[in-house]
Amino acid sequence: MLAERFDDDRPLDEAGWYEVQLAAPRLIPLGAAELRYCSPTPRSRATGTALGYAPLAQPALRDCDMGRWRGHTLAEVAALEPAAVDAWLADPRTAPHGGEPLLAFITRVGGWLDTRPADDGAIVAVAEPAVVRAAFVHALKAPPPTYWNVDVRPLSTVTLTGHPGRWHLELAAVAG
Repeated sequence: MLAERFDDDRPLDEAGWYEVQLAAPRLIPLGAAELRYCSPTPRSRATGTALGYAPLAQPALRDCDMGRWRGHTLAEVAALEPAAVDAWLADPRTAPHGGEPLLAFITRVGGWLDTRPADDGAIVAVAEPAVVRAAFVHALKAPPPTYWNVDVRPLSTVTLTGHPGRWHLELAAVAG
Protein backbone atom coordinates (compact mmCIF):
# COMPACT_ATOMS: atom_id res chain seq x y z
CA MET A 1 0.00 0.00 0.00
CA LEU A 2 1.16 3.51 -0.69
CA ALA A 3 1.93 5.61 2.36
CA GLU A 4 -1.28 7.47 3.22
CA ARG A 5 -0.80 11.05 2.20
CA PHE A 6 -3.40 13.80 2.10
CA ASP A 7 -5.02 14.43 -1.26
CA ASP A 8 -2.43 12.28 -2.98
CA ASP A 9 -2.79 11.77 -6.72
CA ARG A 10 0.21 9.53 -7.35
CA PRO A 11 -0.40 6.75 -9.88
CA LEU A 12 -0.52 3.10 -8.91
CA ASP A 13 2.90 1.79 -8.04
CA GLU A 14 4.08 -1.76 -8.80
CA ALA A 15 2.62 -3.11 -5.55
CA GLY A 16 -0.70 -1.41 -6.34
CA TRP A 17 -0.87 -3.02 -9.78
CA TYR A 18 -0.16 -6.38 -8.18
CA GLU A 19 -2.98 -5.89 -5.65
CA VAL A 20 -5.41 -4.94 -8.44
CA GLN A 21 -4.50 -8.15 -10.29
CA LEU A 22 -5.09 -10.22 -7.15
CA ALA A 23 -8.50 -8.60 -6.56
CA ALA A 24 -9.54 -8.65 -10.22
CA PRO A 25 -11.48 -11.96 -10.17
CA ARG A 26 -13.69 -10.56 -7.40
CA LEU A 27 -14.01 -7.04 -8.83
CA ILE A 28 -14.28 -7.53 -12.61
CA PRO A 29 -17.93 -8.71 -12.41
CA LEU A 30 -18.86 -5.29 -10.97
CA GLY A 31 -18.07 -3.87 -14.41
CA ALA A 32 -21.45 -5.19 -15.61
CA ALA A 33 -23.03 -2.15 -13.92
CA GLU A 34 -24.97 0.13 -16.25
CA LEU A 35 -23.02 3.17 -15.01
CA ARG A 36 -19.31 3.12 -14.15
CA TYR A 37 -17.58 6.05 -12.46
CA CYS A 38 -14.27 6.83 -10.83
CA SER A 39 -12.50 9.55 -8.95
CA PRO A 40 -10.43 11.74 -11.30
CA THR A 41 -7.16 10.66 -9.64
CA PRO A 42 -4.66 8.68 -11.71
CA ARG A 43 -4.85 5.79 -9.21
CA SER A 44 -8.64 5.45 -9.42
CA ARG A 45 -8.73 5.85 -13.20
CA ALA A 46 -5.99 3.25 -13.64
CA THR A 47 -7.73 0.81 -11.28
CA GLY A 48 -11.07 1.19 -13.08
CA THR A 49 -9.42 0.80 -16.46
CA ALA A 50 -7.37 -2.24 -15.37
CA LEU A 51 -10.61 -3.89 -14.24
CA GLY A 52 -12.24 -3.21 -17.62
CA TYR A 53 -14.80 -0.74 -16.29
CA ALA A 54 -14.03 2.12 -18.72
CA PRO A 55 -15.15 4.49 -15.94
CA LEU A 56 -16.23 8.10 -16.37
CA ALA A 57 -14.21 10.41 -14.09
CA GLN A 58 -16.43 12.36 -11.68
CA PRO A 59 -14.98 15.53 -10.11
CA ALA A 60 -17.36 15.14 -7.13
CA LEU A 61 -15.57 11.88 -6.26
CA ARG A 62 -12.17 13.51 -5.85
CA ASP A 63 -10.46 13.30 -2.49
CA CYS A 64 -10.83 16.07 0.07
CA ASP A 65 -8.91 19.23 -0.88
CA MET A 66 -6.25 19.40 1.82
CA GLY A 67 -4.76 22.75 0.83
CA ARG A 68 -1.18 23.21 1.99
CA TRP A 69 -1.22 19.76 3.66
CA ARG A 70 -1.57 18.08 0.27
CA GLY A 71 1.00 15.33 -0.24
CA HIS A 72 1.97 15.14 3.46
CA THR A 73 1.16 12.47 6.03
CA LEU A 74 -0.81 13.22 9.17
CA ALA A 75 2.34 12.63 11.24
CA GLU A 76 4.30 15.16 9.19
CA VAL A 77 1.60 17.81 9.51
CA ALA A 78 1.05 17.11 13.23
CA ALA A 79 4.76 17.67 13.87
CA LEU A 80 4.65 21.05 12.12
CA GLU A 81 1.15 22.28 13.04
CA PRO A 82 -0.15 20.38 16.07
CA ALA A 83 -2.78 22.99 17.06
CA ALA A 84 -4.10 23.14 13.49
CA VAL A 85 -4.39 19.35 13.31
CA ASP A 86 -6.21 19.27 16.66
CA ALA A 87 -8.67 21.93 15.45
CA TRP A 88 -9.23 20.08 12.18
CA LEU A 89 -9.91 16.76 13.93
CA ALA A 90 -12.24 18.39 16.48
CA ASP A 91 -14.39 20.58 14.22
CA PRO A 92 -15.61 19.31 10.82
CA ARG A 93 -16.36 22.89 9.73
CA THR A 94 -12.74 24.04 9.96
CA ALA A 95 -10.05 23.93 7.30
CA PRO A 96 -6.82 25.15 8.90
CA HIS A 97 -4.96 23.72 5.90
CA GLY A 98 -6.68 26.22 3.60
CA GLY A 99 -8.56 23.54 1.68
CA GLU A 100 -11.96 21.93 2.09
CA PRO A 101 -13.56 21.39 5.51
CA LEU A 102 -14.52 17.79 6.30
CA LEU A 103 -18.21 18.74 6.42
CA ALA A 104 -18.03 20.23 2.91
CA PHE A 105 -16.25 17.09 1.65
CA ILE A 106 -18.91 14.79 3.11
CA THR A 107 -21.64 17.04 1.69
CA ARG A 108 -20.02 17.02 -1.78
CA VAL A 109 -19.72 13.23 -1.90
CA GLY A 110 -23.22 12.79 -0.45
CA GLY A 111 -24.65 15.24 -3.00
CA TRP A 112 -23.14 13.17 -5.81
CA LEU A 113 -24.55 9.99 -4.31
CA ASP A 114 -28.01 11.52 -3.93
CA THR A 115 -28.15 12.59 -7.58
CA ARG A 116 -27.54 9.12 -9.04
CA PRO A 117 -30.45 7.69 -11.04
CA ALA A 118 -33.20 6.32 -8.81
CA ASP A 119 -34.05 3.31 -10.98
CA ASP A 120 -32.88 -0.21 -10.17
CA GLY A 121 -29.80 0.04 -12.37
CA ALA A 122 -26.43 -0.82 -10.86
CA ILE A 123 -23.65 1.74 -10.54
CA VAL A 124 -20.00 1.10 -9.72
CA ALA A 125 -17.59 3.80 -8.56
CA VAL A 126 -13.85 3.48 -7.98
CA ALA A 127 -12.64 6.03 -5.45
CA GLU A 128 -10.12 6.64 -2.70
CA PRO A 129 -10.87 5.29 0.78
CA ALA A 130 -11.57 8.84 2.04
CA VAL A 131 -14.38 9.22 -0.51
CA VAL A 132 -15.91 5.90 0.54
CA ARG A 133 -15.72 6.98 4.19
CA ALA A 134 -17.53 10.22 3.32
CA ALA A 135 -20.22 8.24 1.46
CA PHE A 136 -20.66 5.99 4.55
CA VAL A 137 -21.17 8.97 6.84
CA HIS A 138 -23.67 10.54 4.44
CA ALA A 139 -25.58 7.32 3.78
CA LEU A 140 -25.90 6.55 7.48
CA LYS A 141 -26.81 10.15 8.35
CA ALA A 142 -24.06 9.90 10.94
CA PRO A 143 -22.47 12.92 12.61
CA PRO A 144 -19.40 14.10 10.65
CA PRO A 145 -16.90 13.04 13.38
CA THR A 146 -17.95 9.44 12.62
CA TYR A 147 -15.74 9.81 9.54
CA TRP A 148 -12.67 9.30 11.76
CA ASN A 149 -14.01 5.93 12.97
CA VAL A 150 -14.47 4.30 9.56
CA ASP A 151 -11.61 2.32 8.04
CA VAL A 152 -11.76 1.48 4.35
CA ARG A 153 -9.13 -0.76 2.84
CA PRO A 154 -8.00 -0.35 -0.77
CA LEU A 155 -9.84 -2.61 -3.24
CA SER A 156 -12.62 -3.40 -0.77
CA THR A 157 -16.23 -3.05 -1.80
CA VAL A 158 -19.31 -1.56 -0.24
CA THR A 159 -22.78 -1.80 -1.66
CA LEU A 160 -25.22 1.04 -1.15
CA THR A 161 -28.84 0.38 -2.02
CA GLY A 162 -31.82 2.61 -1.65
CA HIS A 163 -32.33 6.23 -2.56
CA PRO A 164 -31.55 9.71 -1.21
CA GLY A 165 -32.43 9.87 2.47
CA ARG A 166 -32.72 6.11 2.83
CA TRP A 167 -29.53 4.23 2.12
CA HIS A 168 -28.56 0.73 3.23
CA LEU A 169 -24.98 -0.55 3.45
CA GLU A 170 -23.62 -3.98 2.66
CA LEU A 171 -19.98 -4.56 3.48
CA ALA A 172 -17.81 -7.17 1.78
CA ALA A 173 -14.58 -8.60 3.14
CA VAL A 174 -11.37 -7.87 1.29
CA ALA A 175 -10.17 -11.06 -0.38
CA GLY A 176 -6.53 -11.62 -0.91
